[in-house]
Amino acid sequence: MGKVLVLDHPLIQHKVSILRDKNTGTNEFRRLVSEVSLLMAYEAMRDLELEDYALETPMEPATGKRLRGKKLCIVPVLRAGLGMVDSFLNIVPTAKVGHIGLYRDPETHLPVEYYLKLPQDVSNRDVFVLDPMLATGGSLVATIDHLKKAGCKKVTSVNIIAAPEGVEAVQEAHPDVDIIVAAMDRALNENAYILPGLGDAGDRLFGTK
Repeated sequence: MGKVLVLDHPLIQHKVSILRDKNTGTNEFRRLVSEVSLLMAYEAMRDLELEDYALETPMEPATGKRLRGKKLCIVPVLRAGLGMVDSFLNIVPTAKVGHIGLYRDPETHLPVEYYLKLPQDVSNRDVFVLDPMLATGGSLVATIDHLKKAGCKKVTSVNIIAAPEGVEAVQEAHPDVDIIVAAMDRALNENAYILPGLGDAGDRLFGTK
């Protein structure tokens, strides 16, 4: 079973609380999403393998550590996931970036795909799916479905806020996927929005509402 990790670092919790505030404007919201994502990226990549190699310091020969040839791919779920991408690329600038576009049908609340573009060698890469909100889990399950069809074997989901219903749905459909979140909220409302949540992350990121 994949792990579910709720990050309780004080800096993350402080910044998430400001994200929740309805009075937080677009510019500050965008900046905070980036900052929280940067902090989450460190934890998301904690299990990357290292290898030793010889190097020379200004003083003497030494043994250094480097990533063991690990190829990474970042896949933001459009459009809100775009707000998290740069933070991950700041940490691993050699990672490739795929994109998946999904929208939630207002009647059925089910995900509808409208765009999918992945690196040709994505099957050889560890994939980090980025989406600020994990609500029903429908979009994330659909995203992981596509990634596994493309041959991906190691997928990790990174979400700022999650609802228990969404986490349960993902674990049922893809029990091998790790889920890393900054906050686990109470529940979904009748419109499948997270409570207390922070509203529509895409609208707040891009100032479209």
